Amino acid sequence: MRFSINIPNFGDFADPRNVAAVAVAAEQAGWDGLFVWDHVLHRQHQGRPFGDPWMLLTAAALATSRIRLGTLLTPVPRYRPQQLARQVATLDHLSGGRVIFAAGLGGPIEDEYRSFGDTAEPRFLAERLDEGLGLLRRWWSGEAVDHRGRHYEVRDVTLLPATVQRPGPPVWIGGFWPRRPPMRRAARWDGAVPLFETARHGHVPDVAEVRELVGYVRKHRRGGAERPFEFVLGGATSSDAVKAKDVIGPLRDAGATWWDERQVQTGPDLDRLSPVMRRIEAGPPVI
Repeated sequence: MRFSINIPNFGDFADPRNVAAVAVAAEQAGWDGLFVWDHVLHRQHQGRPFGDPWMLLTAAALATSRIRLGTLLTPVPRYRPQQLARQVATLDHLSGGRVIFAAGLGGPIEDEYRSFGDTAEPRFLAERLDEGLGLLRRWWSGEAVDHRGRHYEVRDVTLLPATVQRPGPPVWIGGFWPRRPPMRRAARWDGAVPLFETARHGHVPDVAEVRELVGYVRKHRRGGAERPFEFVLGGATSSDAVKAKDVIGPLRDAGATWWDERQVQTGPDLDRLSPVMRRIEAGPPVI
């Protein structure tokens, strides 16, 4: 099982120097990954400074050599696919092939889309997500892309360099369980990053729900996958190794392959550097 640290892209973490410090501390303490939120606007946290996640991850990549880096998660329909393909490929080269790309619709949808005059209709955004992911994978391979879809048109475009990782960085898909469509989408890619209606960000999910989700995704997996499939769960755990093992151990047994350490979204420490650094320095759970 692997272990990552999860931080927002606002508050103290809007400063790339703080994110670099977090990344260095996480690498030295034995964590396996660092993931950053990708928000332009989140009205619940309005009034705080926000940083661009790709700039924050650039700072983290320059300061480290081992840990995996990425967003959790990027709302692909909010981006132009060609811009996003360039950003991810550049970061993959800078980091020596350490990027993990997590994608979804993002949210809050009203904040991230309608506030800027874009549609917030979930079915429309889901179509853009699927079409955009297909374009990203093709561009990351370095091939010439011709495409005429419902939402995007591309005329003989090759984006170089291709990503270091081939055929591209691992793609994890997020969504709320028990909603089925996002997890069927995840089954077509490299990993699932579920949030649970019964356990929001920072809260530990119920083991029975995790078993149900894992079974559902495995049922919809296609044969011949190029990479092992990851089930990424998260929440806030104690720095006490025994207590953390009691929480995470049953989730691992239910199928989880990554544990993503998160602050509670409504808690006062969500966007503060010092509590996160204390948890990082205590080290990942020993499972």
